[in-house]
Amino acid sequence: MGAVNLNGRKFVMVSSTASVVDPDTPTEFLYWEADGVVWGSYAGDTVTHGRFVGTRDGDQVSIAYAHALKAGGTAGGKSSSRVEAGDDGLLRLVEEFTFDGDDTPHVSVCAEIPD
Repeated sequence: MGAVNLNGRKFVMVSSTASVVDPDTPTEFLYWEADGVVWGSYAGDTVTHGRFVGTRDGDQVSIAYAHALKAGGTAGGKSSSRVEAGDDGLLRLVEEFTFDGDDTPHVSVCAEIPD
């Protein structure tokens, strides 16, 4: 797939090996992209406020993230996502990530929300 710009696109988490995703209040992500740099914010499910920044090379997005937890405290880490086009024409992000201080690999899938 050619590199489709992520600028202004919204995604919701649909699955994660790190936690059970609440289908009523999934984490929602807002992406921005310019000149190979990707950044954005997220909230929902177990997260009150989250931010990320990183780079993009083709269909690969590499970011560092940090967020405040509803239960208290913070979490952060690094991830690498593959941008895919779904059968419906909307994008999906298949992300492999780890938390700071824990090398356990996790995988999540986020689906684009149509406007």
